[in-house]
Amino acid sequence: MTALELIIMSVGLAMDAGAAAICKGACMRRFNAKEAGLIALFFGVFQAVMPLIGWYLGTQFSLYIQTLDHWIAMLLLAALGLRMIWEAVHEEDELACTPLDLKELLALSIATSIDALAAGIALAVLNTGIAVPVLVIGLVTALLSFIGVVIGSRFGKQYQTKAQIIGGVVLCVIGLKILVEHLSA
Repeated sequence: MTALELIIMSVGLAMDAGAAAICKGACMRRFNAKEAGLIALFFGVFQAVMPLIGWYLGTQFSLYIQTLDHWIAMLLLAALGLRMIWEAVHEEDELACTPLDLKELLALSIATSIDALAAGIALAVLNTGIAVPVLVIGLVTALLSFIGVVIGSRFGKQYQTKAQIIGGVVLCVIGLKILVEHLSA
């Protein structure tokens, strides 16, 4: 995986967290840097830990699925992308405007990083190292989440759906690229 592909994948994975951050920012009466930093920290850490867990799980069974690894990676990334698009278009807004609560932030951090677990499995079946992806995914997510809070506090929720759709499309394209590269090799 090239550096550009890693950054693009990281942005795609971070879109759920970014959309949630926009929503939390929209609930603020005015921008609060401390709360924005806490949201970015939680989202970034969880988004970094989940692919590490997925990669570990994926390496445990990658020997058994080497002939199908490209298909599995493509299907995982495409499924994640399609789920993000579906949720953006069909689900109700589930983030009520409440004061920042650590329990809610923990739940949001876990919920928005589940897709990164599957991406970690995809990285394992592609025999990609995990240290750099974990760092990049975590930093990109933290940065986009902080920016999301800023955008949300200034413009409201109008960008939430667009961010999720873009993230979903990016993950689908990366999955398709993996398959096309393997089939043409």
